[in-house]
Amino acid sequence: MSEDVERADAATEAFVAHRNLLFTVAYEMLGSAADAEDVLQETWLRWAGVDLAAVRDRRAYLVRIVTRQALTRLRTLGRRRESYVGPWLPEPLLTAPDVAEDVELADSLSMAMLLVLETLAPTERAVFVLREVFEVSYDEVAEAVGKSPAAVRQIAHRARAHVAARRPRDAVSPADTRAALRAFQHAVETGDLRDLLDILAPDVVLLSDGGGLKRSVPRPIVGAGKVARLLTAGLSGFDAEVSTEPVQVNGHPGLLLRLDGELDGVVAMRIEDGLITGFYVVRNPEKLSRVRRETAVSR
Repeated sequence: MSEDVERADAATEAFVAHRNLLFTVAYEMLGSAADAEDVLQETWLRWAGVDLAAVRDRRAYLVRIVTRQALTRLRTLGRRRESYVGPWLPEPLLTAPDVAEDVELADSLSMAMLLVLETLAPTERAVFVLREVFEVSYDEVAEAVGKSPAAVRQIAHRARAHVAARRPRDAVSPADTRAALRAFQHAVETGDLRDLLDILAPDVVLLSDGGGLKRSVPRPIVGAGKVARLLTAGLSGFDAEVSTEPVQVNGHPGLLLRLDGELDGVVAMRIEDGLITGFYVVRNPEKLSRVRRETAVSR
């Protein structure tokens, strides 16, 4: 076997070994599986040209490449989302049940947390994701984002404070989430909202992402009464048989929404103090491919 072939095989082996990690880093930075896959392609092209003999830590080097590529794309996405039709929500992932067992990973993947991360500046988001989710050292984070370790520590402190002020206040058990989903499921399938109203927080917010391709609410709906009325009108307005399927969405219990058996949307929730404080409904068909099969994620 020639030296070039051996080098190519070694590069491929390292990339495949860390692919799920690299995808997860890119996805948490971008909130889009499609963009994360593009970043992985760009990462591979750069990795394939690296002299492996000069690389001390292949995992760290790959994380550095994927972070830099994701940062470049994140800045472009910010401009693109300014013209997005209606509320923008992250692209949901169908995840394996065991993802929920890694509480920190599942928390970082939740729709609620990804929306919090959207409020960070690009470099803050990269630093927070690498340091808080993947426990990358400050020195390695500094290499990835092109800052000094001292600057990265300041950025990390600022990002942690920003996220802490906006993230869900308490850890929610899967059982509580499933109970809330069952109430929603019952409402969807019977039109009876009584059980659902009992677990709606007074300031519950509903966000719906149709991307201009499917019917959705053009702005956030706030308040238990308004959300309940919207759900009543929305569910009765479909000229089709509505059904739901419980699944794991971004590491948490969620629902697939079907009309006449065809996938139409994904429902995720944010729950605090036993009450639903956020509904996230993704109907944009361009964001539904990753809920047709499980996506492997890892730390």
